[in-house]
Amino acid sequence: MNALAVLAHPEASSFNRAMHAEAVACLEAAGHEVRTSDLYAMEFDPVSDRRNFLTVADAARLDQQAEESFAARNDGFEPKLQAEMDKLAWCDLLILQFPLWWLGMPAILKGWVDRVFAVGRAYGGGRWFGDGFFAGKAALLSVTIGGRESGYANDGLYGRPVPDILYPISHGILSFTGFAIADPFIVHALGRMNDGERRGVLERYRKHLLSLGSKRTGGGTVAAHGPSMAAAS
Repeated sequence: MNALAVLAHPEASSFNRAMHAEAVACLEAAGHEVRTSDLYAMEFDPVSDRRNFLTVADAARLDQQAEESFAARNDGFEPKLQAEMDKLAWCDLLILQFPLWWLGMPAILKGWVDRVFAVGRAYGGGRWFGDGFFAGKAALLSVTIGGRESGYANDGLYGRPVPDILYPISHGILSFTGFAIADPFIVHALGRMNDGERRGVLERYRKHLLSLGSKRTGGGTVAAHGPSMAAAS
């Protein structure tokens, strides 16, 4: 299995980074190939505009989808952006690792989607959902949330369970482009956990990842791996 692990967190000592490192180590130890996109470390530009393109379909007016379609037909995407598109086309499993900010993705990850999931590279030509560009691939959302689980219920503070909050991402982006959606891995209230509890989270995450790999590749085991505990969030 080929896995692309995308990390969207600015802090090097964050628990999101520890989870990202766990995913990479766990999958590689199980015999899978892993590539990464650490968006903050890459200083990935989330702004989608003419800088996406080497080609120009219409110099007078920017129609983003028309420019994407033209660039897709003429190998006209900016090289760093094309490299991300190539990773996405290569992978069998996409992992998005991020903290939930204002009930959504960090802006840098939303910008990565805006730029990388382009017409002709991720959708278009009547291809969506089961016939999408990424049919046959799987996607996993691995998300940390500051609040307690009780707040994310129909009668909780936010009035919605987490899968409902993630629906615009899981369905509107990933399912739409053809990905099969794995059960998300959700971590609540990291700031209230001690190191032992965080180690338990990483162990559960490891098992979750290996269950995905076994379903798609025939299985495998991995030696115990324990990165140092990172800060909350």
